[in-house]
Formats: sequence, C-alpha cells, structure tokens
Amino acid sequence: MTATAVRECAGASVRLYGGDPDSALPHSRTPAHPSYPVPADQRTGPLWDALREVMDPEIPISLVDLGLIYDVRREGTTVEVDLTFTATACPCMAFIHFDIQDRLQREPGVADVRVNEVWTPAWTKARISPQGRELLKTMGVSM
Repeated sequence: MTATAVRECAGASVRLYGGDPDSALPHSRTPAHPSYPVPADQRTGPLWDALREVMDPEIPISLVDLGLIYDVRREGTTVEVDLTFTATACPCMAFIHFDIQDRLQREPGVADVRVNEVWTPAWTKARISPQGRELLKTMGVSM
C-alpha cells in the first residue's frame, strides 16, 4: 500500500497511512503489545490491523504501537474505538480522531466510527510495543 495522506501538525509533515517498503519513514505492522487488549476474533482483528496504519502525526509510529488504542469494538456496521493521548494538551487530537474515522470507514461493512477519549488508565511509556520502541530509537528517542 502506498501513502494515502500527509498532514502538517506541530511543524512536521508526516505520512499518516501506508506500508510502502520504499518509504523513508519507518512503519510498523507488528502484532499489538500484549499489555493491551487485542482480541483475535474475526470482527475486530482486521480493524486493529487497519489502525496499525494510522500514524501519530508528530511521531511517525502507529497509534497501536504507541499504545494509544485501548480497545476496539464492533456491533453491526458501527465501530467504537477507545483512544487515549500522551497528554491532555496534544495539539493533534482532532487530526487523530479524523484519521481513525477515515481509515476505519474504508473497511468493508463499516458505516459509523465512534472514537471515545479515555484517560483511565493513564498512558505510560510501558504501553509502547517493542516495535514502537525500536522505531523511536531509530529516531533518536531514548526509552
């Protein structure tokens, strides 16, 4: 898959989706970190995979690998996503909401996407997946 969107946020221009192996930006397509719930059922598994393509606008790492997605539920054509942020003053909250909705609405059978902001439990760096940690290290972020 090639990049589908580029956004400006907090002074950076980043690719939000894609799995282009020739891309200069790192991307992740690994199983989710075991510390957060990722059911293996057929209704939500593809949704988690789709969310792995949604990148944080400030750090080009998937929201899943950053541990920002707490849960995904599907009832019929409606999907609900529980999302947290690293800080209450995240400058890209609206972008992230839009990008989650945009990506999930491209999945077969999804008509409505609801994104719920949750703050409990609080996000910590312990929620970052091993793949996310490796990507952060390649960008010079110490963990």
